[in-house]
Amino acid sequence: MQHAIPRHIIVIGAGIVGASLAYHLASKGARVTVVEADGIASGVTGTSFAWINASHAGPDPIASLRGAAIAAYRRLETQVPGLEVRWTGALSYGTQDGRVSPSSLWLDRSSIAQLEPNLKTPPELAVHEPEQGALDAVAATHALLAAARAHGATIRTHTPVLGFKMAGATVSGVETATGVVDADLVVLAAGTGTQALARQLGVHLPIHASPAIFLRYQAPPGLVRGIISSHAMEVRQAADGSLLAAEDYVDDALENQPAAMARRTASAIREELDGVDFLAPELACVGLRPMPLDGVPVVGVLPQVENVYVCAMHPGVVLAAIVGQLASEEIIDGQAASALDACRPARFVA
Repeated sequence: MQHAIPRHIIVIGAGIVGASLAYHLASKGARVTVVEADGIASGVTGTSFAWINASHAGPDPIASLRGAAIAAYRRLETQVPGLEVRWTGALSYGTQDGRVSPSSLWLDRSSIAQLEPNLKTPPELAVHEPEQGALDAVAATHALLAAARAHGATIRTHTPVLGFKMAGATVSGVETATGVVDADLVVLAAGTGTQALARQLGVHLPIHASPAIFLRYQAPPGLVRGIISSHAMEVRQAADGSLLAAEDYVDDALENQPAAMARRTASAIREELDGVDFLAPELACVGLRPMPLDGVPVVGVLPQVENVYVCAMHPGVVLAAIVGQLASEEIIDGQAASALDACRPARFVA
């Protein structure tokens, strides 16, 4: 990849990862066009619990990347108008997954009750992560794209990529229904659509769509102060007072459909919390997360073709800020990021 600033970079995908890339690239002086098949944040970004969670259980090949995620968001808050993270901290107990981070603190029952006074039966012990927080991923995506526009970026929504303009193994643009858009570099940041785009270029990236349940309720204000992750529920309260919850996807049986899950989760919340005078479901849906085969993000130059860079990952919201920063430094400044070494697409190509 050339280290001079590309004349024109196309970012395919207007979720939070694509938006972060567009902002960081444009702020470095690149001419950027974002091409999105639907609307802004219309994919998994719009159905994300959006917990900025740097904890991990067991060996972590992206420990340095994950460890830099919170600091990257704190930088973005100072740079991007309208991008706000609620740094409420997180409380975890009873999940038995062993997740910890360098900032993890063990709290006893009385300390837990002070943090979350509406818990009916605080556990004897819980892990507290005071540095963690959450954001409105849709609002953050809009803020990043607005900041990218302020640096000259163009955003083209409802513009599916139909193919690529090729000269041998070199990509020089994307084909859309309204014509070809020329580019010196194309970045694939289309979430679960990244695999299909790479396939058009003759490269197999094993990225599957991993489902999860996202729930939102109307609820009384002040039920939850931070983020609670327990055996019974994973919840947080947004700035507008709505209560957000996340659940694992089980299967497509009727009793495990999102509406049924919303009813069961509401019952669990009432069992766990005092003050739940009302809890009305507003949204219950399945979000499809891009999950690489080995669980490690796919970030870097696409093998076998020229002028294509890939950014596909779970957790996308958590890593969007740091990956946008590091990928832009690789693309524009030619500074290879060692934190991305485990993420290279070449590991999947024989």
